[in-house]
Amino acid sequence: MENQKTIDRGALRAISYGLYIVSSSRGDRFNGQVANAVMQVTADPMGLAVCLHRDNLTTEFIKSSGHFSVSVLERDTPMTFIGTFGFKCGRDIDKFAACDHRRGSTGAPVVLDHTLAVIEASVKMQMDFHTHIMFLGEVEAASVLREGNPLTYAYYHEVKKGKSPKNAPTFGLNEGRRQTEGSGK
Repeated sequence: MENQKTIDRGALRAISYGLYIVSSSRGDRFNGQVANAVMQVTADPMGLAVCLHRDNLTTEFIKSSGHFSVSVLERDTPMTFIGTFGFKCGRDIDKFAACDHRRGSTGAPVVLDHTLAVIEASVKMQMDFHTHIMFLGEVEAASVLREGNPLTYAYYHEVKKGKSPKNAPTFGLNEGRRQTEGSGK
């Protein structure tokens, strides 16, 4: 008897996410990308996990440098800003050219525009899983920049009408979301 998977993509859309910019450096070059697969995994020592597509430039920079930063985006982040970090490639443009940023204590760039909080981590472990690499990092520095509401993935899709780029773990949910929206659900 063949084992058949029954997967309702709607169940995956029910998982709550935020939207973040994950950044790293290689030498004097910075790169960053929008990511939704970021989570705290331990409290003492404080640890984070970020999961990025294996082909992305940010992934290469994290593997090379051993550090990354996470900038927590505010709800009112403009779509043009999200587009720069989420739909453009750092191999083609300098994503940091038009945004306020600084080099963090780990060496990773920290995006300051449209950011509520920043966290820096050093990589302690990485794990390959099909198309993505999960980096587990120990938090080295963190600060709140301003109060506000974080941008959630649900808000990004439902209010801003944003989509997932092709290398995002949730890219396959774009189609199901359009079907759900079109059916009035």
